Amino acid sequence: MAELTTTKLNAENHLLLDQPLLRLPYEVSRKNFKTAQKLVEREKETILTALPTTASMSNQGLDVNQTLASLDTMINRMQGLKRKLEGLHEEEKVLNQQSRKRIQHLQELYEIPSLADVKYEKWSRVRLDRLLVDYLLRSGYSESAIALAEEKGINELVDLDVFVQCYAVEQSLRRRSTAECLAWCLENRPALKKMNNNLEFELRLQQYIELQRSGQTVEARRHAQKYIMEKIEGRQPEADRAAGILAYSANTRMDPYRTMFSQARWDSLANLFVKTHHELFSLPPCPLLHIALSAGLSALKTPSCHSKHASSTANASSSTTSVCPICSTELNELARNLPYAHHTKSHVENDPIVLPNGRLYGRDRLLEMSAKVGLGEGWVKDPTTSEVFESSKISKVYIS
Repeated sequence: MAELTTTKLNAENHLLLDQPLLRLPYEVSRKNFKTAQKLVEREKETILTALPTTASMSNQGLDVNQTLASLDTMINRMQGLKRKLEGLHEEEKVLNQQSRKRIQHLQELYEIPSLADVKYEKWSRVRLDRLLVDYLLRSGYSESAIALAEEKGINELVDLDVFVQCYAVEQSLRRRSTAECLAWCLENRPALKKMNNNLEFELRLQQYIELQRSGQTVEARRHAQKYIMEKIEGRQPEADRAAGILAYSANTRMDPYRTMFSQARWDSLANLFVKTHHELFSLPPCPLLHIALSAGLSALKTPSCHSKHASSTANASSSTTSVCPICSTELNELARNLPYAHHTKSHVENDPIVLPNGRLYGRDRLLEMSAKVGLGEGWVKDPTTSEVFESSKISKVYIS
């Protein structure tokens, strides 16, 4: 009975990591609906405004050519609206198909009774592939991510297009271009306004800084009046600093203007865009692979994992080789800020002793290892720190 209890699968706990799997298609679908609604409202207003005028011209027998031209214009606008709605409808069908596949994938988890079931291993491999694709996409390895998704047949379980677009805009900012990001802000302006996000303001401010950097002071002032002053509400300190830029050149050493002229500000803008993008689509700020690894690492972490004698794989001063994943070079830094594992039971070796440096070992194992390294009788060597002590200085430990 105990074995069945420990291996029983809790699907709800597993789904904590998979919330973005369903949330992102929903957010994209909602965005498309808002776009379609805005297109219909705009064209409806235009048509309803022009229709009475055209009908009046026809009834009064005025210029027939002008009436026909007005009708052609309305027909062209409606055809254009139809094409746009058809494009959104096709995208909506893809999103619905993705959501259906993802729900089926998650439903499979509820049909697996035990962690020992072979079906769970298969399901976990699919999730691992998804996490790897997510990590590759966030790291900018789009081609590798696409190839992996196609090889594993999980295209509908990963968000390739969203992350590819995000990476393209991010890289455009690192190349000192604001056009792509401003177009993205325009496309998502209602949602960004609702979030009270300042990304567009920071982009306009960067354009202003670049104009001043190139000596175009008059153009910089016009740009500020057109784009910065209209967004000044709630950003008075930033607006004041922007005004002060006009009195300084790009090579100034005076803060905060030296920081504002710094080329490192482009990287800050790129990071701000990625943060805004992920918030808009309800995506976690770090790769899902890191979240999954952190959960596992926190169950293994002990205070000794980040000591100066951790392991030879992470610390050259250690004389031992550990198989502990936290002590490995690859995962040591990721686990540094994680909490220690909570253990309700302690596991110690038989006949424990404590060395003068405070480290505990089993007496028989320590004496055997000391003899193997060539120490004489009456001496012991700490296998972790390589310190050597007299046997008379070790103390027996009693577990209470």
